Amino acid sequence: MKIKNLPADDNSCGWSSILPSHEPQRLEGSAEAEWVIVGAGFTGLAAARQLAHHRPDDRILLVDAQCVADGASGKNSGFLIDLPHDLSAPDYIGDLDTARKDMALNRAAIDSLRSIVKTEEIECHWRESGKIQGAVGAKGVNVLNAYRTGLDRLGAEYQMMDTAELKRKLGTDYYTQGLYTPGTVLVQPAALARGLARTLPENVQLCEMTPVTQVDYGSPIQLHTPAGTIKARNLLLTNNAFAQEFGFFTGRLLPVFTYAGLTRQLTEAEQQRLGGTPYWGVIPADPFGSTVRRTPDQRILVRNSFSFNPNGRSSEATTAWASKHIVQGFNARFPMLDGVEMEYTWGGALCMSRNHAPYFGELRPNVYGAGCHNGIGVTKGTISGKLLADYLANQDSELVRYMLSQPAPASNPPRPFLDAGINATLWYNQLRAGAER
Repeated sequence: MKIKNLPADDNSCGWSSILPSHEPQRLEGSAEAEWVIVGAGFTGLAAARQLAHHRPDDRILLVDAQCVADGASGKNSGFLIDLPHDLSAPDYIGDLDTARKDMALNRAAIDSLRSIVKTEEIECHWRESGKIQGAVGAKGVNVLNAYRTGLDRLGAEYQMMDTAELKRKLGTDYYTQGLYTPGTVLVQPAALARGLARTLPENVQLCEMTPVTQVDYGSPIQLHTPAGTIKARNLLLTNNAFAQEFGFFTGRLLPVFTYAGLTRQLTEAEQQRLGGTPYWGVIPADPFGSTVRRTPDQRILVRNSFSFNPNGRSSEATTAWASKHIVQGFNARFPMLDGVEMEYTWGGALCMSRNHAPYFGELRPNVYGAGCHNGIGVTKGTISGKLLADYLANQDSELVRYMLSQPAPASNPPRPFLDAGINATLWYNQLRAGAER
């Protein structure tokens, strides 16, 4: 099977650009391994680490077409969110049993990452600061009230914040009301991904800049790369929407891009004009609004705007369009920071499905997968990768059983109707977000 579309992210991401230069670890020549994992994002990194724990004598190759953190793992907003958020439910919680299991997944991921970051001394601006869901107007306040009702049913801790409290925290009076939850962790996502890759167990070989151009499903499985052929007894696909290129979930996965901008570092005078606390994170009440962060190194991140890119790549024209909305969102919230420019602007992919279901488990004999995390990639990706390795080691748990019980991603309408429908929906909802954007 020929691989037609390969990841091809550009180097515009601010999270990666502000890190020290990175020398990729490439595959040199052909290789053989018991296990090959394709996709070195948070899912692949977690699967490789846990599989190495269960199989310390097996050789494991973790293969990626790009460098670690150049894809979606390094392009997200860096929120490790513990609470569930079901957009289809009136109270954003929905079925309590499902919500509790999703919360258990998220919290298990955060606990796992916390332990690794501490043990391996990974510097990634790890901050257990919680998050604020911010509402700009009456529509957003209604969303917060509905979510608060769901959190009460769930028994989750939260605190409501008014405009004055928000201004003391954020330095801006743009928001009408906020809902603070303490369990979210904020990180520098590219630094976290690089740190996880740097500290992989000894029996894991990372192969960056090693695109798979063809796969032959036989015994053994053969993966063709520019460096040579990899022969594997077992293959794990942790490459989200690119699993379609390997013959799985064709017409079921949706690469939806979001766009973000990161400012230059604020001067001391600009920090004083802004006021507020040194770091925080705000997600929007409206899902099509702006996510905003103040980072520990004193930059402001704004993420908004969406596009559907079925080939898994963003275009320069769409990024330019999105950058205007990012700047507008920044200027509306921080008029006191006039003259602070966006140093970096980029697009990053979410892998979604129409029924918000992931894929997990056996795909065919000796081929397994975990992916499609529907916008919660750091936590859901981490725990899915770890649980997939547990499953392969015959380690039973309630969380493994829960992952195996979930439905597969639903089929999409045929193209071009799919493209037109999704783009129209994205455009309409972004317009409808109004001041939340």
